[in-house]
Formats: sequence, structure tokens, C-alpha cells
Amino acid sequence: MEFFKNIFNILGKYHSYLLEGLGYTMLIALIGTVAGLFIGLITGVIRTIPQSKNKAVRVIQRIGNILINVYVEVFRGTPMMVQAMVIYWGFALLTDSTLSLIPAGIFIVSINTGAYMTEIVRGGIISIDKGQFEAAYSCGMNHFQAMCHVIIPQLMKNILPSVSNEFVINIKDTSVLNVIGVMELYYQATIILGTRWDLNSIFGVYLIICIMYLTMTFTVTRLLRLLEKKLTGSKNYTICGSQSDPNAEIRVKEGQ
Repeated sequence: MEFFKNIFNILGKYHSYLLEGLGYTMLIALIGTVAGLFIGLITGVIRTIPQSKNKAVRVIQRIGNILINVYVEVFRGTPMMVQAMVIYWGFALLTDSTLSLIPAGIFIVSINTGAYMTEIVRGGIISIDKGQFEAAYSCGMNHFQAMCHVIIPQLMKNILPSVSNEFVINIKDTSVLNVIGVMELYYQATIILGTRWDLNSIFGVYLIICIMYLTMTFTVTRLLRLLEKKLTGSKNYTICGSQSDPNAEIRVKEGQ
């Protein structure tokens, strides 16, 4: 009973800190995931541009692809915590001033996520039949128009599970930003523990934020799975139009 009393005491006294941390965690994770997806889509469009017949343009394309590959390898091959320290203190070294903490956290998560999204988008584009590109080009579309109107709408449906997974990962990985002082959920726990050092309080605070992280990830996962089902649509139908098969008729989904 003493343990639960201590838990409720912590919640009652420090709930504002915990809610503030939760808000910043979701803000950084959400914007970072959306921005990372945008980065991935841009690099995907660039990577799939047909090779130009102009020699100078081909050189520019190769340089662009090399830079994208370096970006992906660096940010996928190093921990986000190290990236945060290098970017935050590197900026301070170059400008003699530090970045604002929340924008810095969003920027770090965005470019880290962008490296993973680049590969996710690349895999999604590869999964789409080449005939889709050819059909778009035959209609007079250029590469950008084909990507926007034909490929990306199909791509988004295909990569949604991977994007959802990245969002969940970002919710958890924002905790590493405490190394530069971003006031996310884990950082708020350290502030609370600055005034409470008994073992019950230490365990209680970390148990509370553990439950909060689990609640966030569980809720987001279920909502995104619901969205996936909506985009996938009903499987309970048959193709109509056959003049030889009397059973070839539209079957309304059960419950409608």
C-alpha cells in the first residue's frame, strides 16, 4: 500500500511535468516522422530520375546519388544520441550559440528518420511495377508528374506499415535527446528525481514513464493499423462483368 501511495503522490505532485514531457515527446516524434517521410520522398524522386543523355547532367545526377548514399550510411550507421551531440555542439562551435532545444530535437529526429525513410521509399518504389512508369510516360507525363500522380499514391499505401513503425520508434527514441537537455518525457523524469532520491521514488517515477511510453506506442499502433485497414479496403468482393459466369456479380460487404 505504501508503494501505491507513493505512486499517487508522485502523480499528484508532478503530473504537470509528466504531461509537458509527454506533449514534447509526441510533438517531436510526429513532426520528425512527417519531415523524415518528406525527405525520403524527395530522395526517392531524385534517385529514380532517368539518366540524362547530357553528360554534365549525368555527372550532377551521380554526385547527387553519392551524397544521398553518404547521408543514408552516416545516419543509419551511427546512434541518434551521438548525432544529437555532434549536431548540437557542432552548431555551437561554428556559430558561438546553441540551437533552441525543441527545434534542435525536431531537426535531429527528422534527419535521422529521413535516412531510414529514404530506404523505405526506395524499396516501395522498386515494388511498383515498371509498367506504371511506362504508362505514365506514354500519357505525356514527365518524371515529376508520374511520381506525384501515379507512383507516390500507390507508394504511400505500400509503405504505410513501415512508416507507422518508424513513428513508434521515434516516440521511444526521443528519450535520447535528454543528453542535450530537450524536455521530453525521460528528461522530465530526471527533473522529478532531482528532489527525490529514495528507491521507492526512483522506481515509481521510471515505472510511471514506462507506462506512459507504452500507452503512447500502443495507442498510436492501433490507430495506424486501423488506418491501414481503411486504406486496404474490403476483401469481400468478386469481380463482375463475366458474361459466362452467372456468379460474377458484385457482392456487398457483410454488414452493409
